[in-house]
Amino acid sequence: MKTILIPTEDHDAMPAVLAAGLAVARMFDSYIEGVAVRPSAGTYVTVEPVSSLAISGAYDADAARNAQTLFQSFMQANGVPSASGETAALSCSWPLPEVVDDSFIGNHGRVFDLIVLGRPGRAPENPRMPPLEAALFESGRPVLIVPAQASPRPGAGLGRNVLVAWNGSTEQARTNSFALPLLQRAEQVTVLTVEGGTESGPSGEAAARHLRRNGVKAAALTVAPGGRSAGEVILEQATARGCDLLVKCAYTQSRLRQMIFGGATRHILANATLPVFMAH
Repeated sequence: MKTILIPTEDHDAMPAVLAAGLAVARMFDSYIEGVAVRPSAGTYVTVEPVSSLAISGAYDADAARNAQTLFQSFMQANGVPSASGETAALSCSWPLPEVVDDSFIGNHGRVFDLIVLGRPGRAPENPRMPPLEAALFESGRPVLIVPAQASPRPGAGLGRNVLVAWNGSTEQARTNSFALPLLQRAEQVTVLTVEGGTESGPSGEAAARHLRRNGVKAAALTVAPGGRSAGEVILEQATARGCDLLVKCAYTQSRLRQMIFGGATRHILANATLPVFMAH
């Protein structure tokens, strides 16, 4: 995980996003790139009250300046040097002076090892969902989703005690592979299977065995739901075990079915209080 992309904008989870991104970067001596993002042009309009002309250009300029100041101030305060050349070392850069829309995250993110974003919410001050959707479904890369309340100290580790939400699916197998560099550094990894919440596929013990053969301190655990949803059980187990990272695939079911009927992914995105490493 040598290259990390942090899309930056003004929301309440941004301090936690920057702290989590730096925590991962310190583990792997990573290059961190910031970029200012805004909603896609078709999703908003700003109107000047006299002429009724769109003034999105002014909005973009302010957003770009504010995001750049936020990103660079954080990196400077935490002693992260500006990138020079392409050497593999902890460093940061803000290469684009302009603000970009959400779709840029999906395109640009393909040349990064990890994208770090805030956990979306419904309040105006919360992170938006479109950046996360672009990262998950268009970049082909994993995403670290960080809630506002999950803010590791700059310089502190992340992923010492990890819960892997195993459901036997292709998506979860792919997510485990993306997460392997983090899992190999963890002190404890629990591979959780929720009874009745799996697809046809290998057992949790088989998944834990695969991880152990890759140098991961993994142990399998199977839990009965007891009338709760799979998402509720996953988050309850993460809390009960003091986990600081959850590894979970995104949208095993179709996205439409998730929207209508819920599902573990949707519940976790709405309620997680710890960082979630997610891929599709």
